[in-house]
Amino acid sequence: MIEEVGALLRTVAADVILPLFGHLGRDDVSEKAPGELVTVADRRAELILAEGLLRLLPGSVVVGEEGVAAEPALLDHLHRTTPVWLVDPIDGTANYAAGREPFAVMVALIEAGVSRASWILDPISDRLLTAEAGRGTYLDGVAVRPAVDRPATALRGAVMTRFLPPAWRASVEAGAHRLGTVLPGLHCAGREYADILTGDQQFAFFWRTLPWDHAPGVMLLREAGGVARRLDGTPYDPADDRFGLLVAADERIWHTVRETLVPTL
Repeated sequence: MIEEVGALLRTVAADVILPLFGHLGRDDVSEKAPGELVTVADRRAELILAEGLLRLLPGSVVVGEEGVAAEPALLDHLHRTTPVWLVDPIDGTANYAAGREPFAVMVALIEAGVSRASWILDPISDRLLTAEAGRGTYLDGVAVRPAVDRPATALRGAVMTRFLPPAWRASVEAGAHRLGTVLPGLHCAGREYADILTGDQQFAFFWRTLPWDHAPGVMLLREAGGVARRLDGTPYDPADDRFGLLVAADERIWHTVRETLVPTL
């Protein structure tokens, strides 16, 4: 199934996402909520992905970002035993709508609350990350495991500051100088996870934790030996709608960043 889903993501990217990139008209972009953009490409891509995924696994359910925007009750499937496909047709829609990178296509398969498989595709580079439970993480078929031998002062990572409450933002700003490089984030969770897996950065701190934004990347990271936890140290669960998630290339880095950027917890 890894190959079939990967092929589906690449087909949707080639047929829908890339042809419209940089060519969206004014009527092709709208707000589904204040400050939250959606494009015709998001909606078309999700429909095609959903049709293909349901064919691959009859009896499953698709919980996609655009579907939930129209029908929030779809999220209830995350608390049931039916296999669920979490789908983000274009992660980084604001970037995509503006005609800039990065953006990604992301899918995760969840069964009875357990992540079984995951995919993240970068449509521009055609780089595909995949993982199956217990079988590791692969970049275009080659096993990946991030290199993590770095002191705190050489760590590089991102903090998504857009939604941070003021007190949290102040805490991050106060501690950031004790790490190597703290970036504001690329507005694309798929790229943040990919950059940790390839060693371009070693951590990322998110405030909002919508399941389609994080279930795919968390599984890829865990299968590669990384760590993804809530700020109180509890494991990430796609059905948990609390705020705050810190992901890192390994256990030591997770604790270092947690103690440096969020010292008051």
